[in-house]
Amino acid sequence: MKKIVITGAAGFLGSHLAKRLIAQGNQVVGLDNFSTGRMENIAELTESPLFTCITCDVSQETTLLHSELNEAEEIYHLASPASPKYYQANPFSTILVNTAGTKHMLELAKRNQAKLLFSSTSEVYGDPEVHPQPETYRGHVNTWGPRACYDEAKRLGEVLCYEYWHRYGVEVKIARIFNTYSAGLRNDDGRVISNFVTQALACRDMTVYGDGSQTRSFCYVDDTVRALELMMESDRATGETINIGSPVETTIIQVAQWIKELSHSDSRITFSPLPADDPRLRRPVIDKARKLLGWEPRVGLSEGLCLTIHAYRKQMALNGGD
Repeated sequence: MKKIVITGAAGFLGSHLAKRLIAQGNQVVGLDNFSTGRMENIAELTESPLFTCITCDVSQETTLLHSELNEAEEIYHLASPASPKYYQANPFSTILVNTAGTKHMLELAKRNQAKLLFSSTSEVYGDPEVHPQPETYRGHVNTWGPRACYDEAKRLGEVLCYEYWHRYGVEVKIARIFNTYSAGLRNDDGRVISNFVTQALACRDMTVYGDGSQTRSFCYVDDTVRALELMMESDRATGETINIGSPVETTIIQVAQWIKELSHSDSRITFSPLPADDPRLRRPVIDKARKLLGWEPRVGLSEGLCLTIHAYRKQMALNGGD
């Protein structure tokens, strides 16, 4: 049994990871300030003696005073808003959790001689001029725009990891996560699949931003979580940045049409102006993940969408159709 810290434990990725690690018999200490995370995501875990939940803000240095963090062997630093809707509404806290919060978790890793995985993002590539994107690509990011608070904070978080690895020998691993989805996403999350599924099941207009020709690479949450675990376990991943995502590229309009068909919805597909700095293309090169981790996604988009639609429909029925 290992003692493992997860920041953002009540969030989308964090809660999935916490459930998986506890099912394996590990002791998990979850940290969350519940700004975007939800207690219902971890409700089933609160009954487990293997789970401890601490309500705190990892951007505050006082977080390090919690004795429950002592002797932790692994740290998954996942805390951060990830939806443009939420990080644009809270830019300063987004910057702080990925910079000051990252530094505090690195200090904890240094103190405990623990391994740390930092959840970075495909957003570090910005609106890419290289396609698909390998880890060696340095990105095309606008520092003066509504997405910069997230994109640049993640880039600086990577720099902090680099410095702690080179200066102090902290075993860091950086996962550049591409679009991840499943039913665990809040239906008001604002990301494309949660938006489309919620709108389709409610028979509301499905809103496509731009003309829908922009592309994304969607990875089901089970595959992403499995990749994070493999990264943490692998010594070969130490000091590395690794793309985690699906190498299958899909246009947004295709996703809307598939969700409409799979949900048997009568919704209309409508179009609105594209938000500022919205990337036109997004697809990872995952050769490094294949080589170092033996990982690639197993759940195809069609299967994942069916699972997601089924779970959203079930939840809406429980909520009386809301």
